[in-house]
Amino acid sequence: MVNFMLMITAELENLTDLQPQGGCNDDNFPYHFKLKCGNCGEITQKETYVSLGETVPLPIGKGHTHLIQKCKFCSRDGTVTMITGRGRPLTNGDSQSGTYAPLMVFECRGFEPLDFVFLGEWKAESLEGTKFEGIDLCGDDFAEYDEKGECPVMISNPRATFNVVK
Repeated sequence: MVNFMLMITAELENLTDLQPQGGCNDDNFPYHFKLKCGNCGEITQKETYVSLGETVPLPIGKGHTHLIQKCKFCSRDGTVTMITGRGRPLTNGDSQSGTYAPLMVFECRGFEPLDFVFLGEWKAESLEGTKFEGIDLCGDDFAEYDEKGECPVMISNPRATFNVVK
């Protein structure tokens, strides 16, 4: 079992606190990524998604997980379980310094997450306090105008990585 922290960054212009629409622990937010089999190294062709609101019982023992999937190449089962409470929004300070913000921890057994995709709805706040919700980052960029702050706001170049954590 290995824990992977999803880390995100983006170039934020006059914005801060980029995060999933319902916050970092949003039950309905779908985290989309590919999986690499820990046994044979096969990478899934399509993205898989997990969300906190969807769980399945473990096949052996007690408890639940967010995903059980079989490798199409070697037929080994693997699981992905989300661990809440360790993520936070990407701030303007993070963006300016080029650092990544931790978003969600995934406990993986038999798989390694790769290639996070920025699907789903996101939210951010302007430096003047205007809230922007329902942000779609599929096209990589988001641009609007903040009437209150009388300035353009933009999110560009969203990037993600998975880091091994304890």
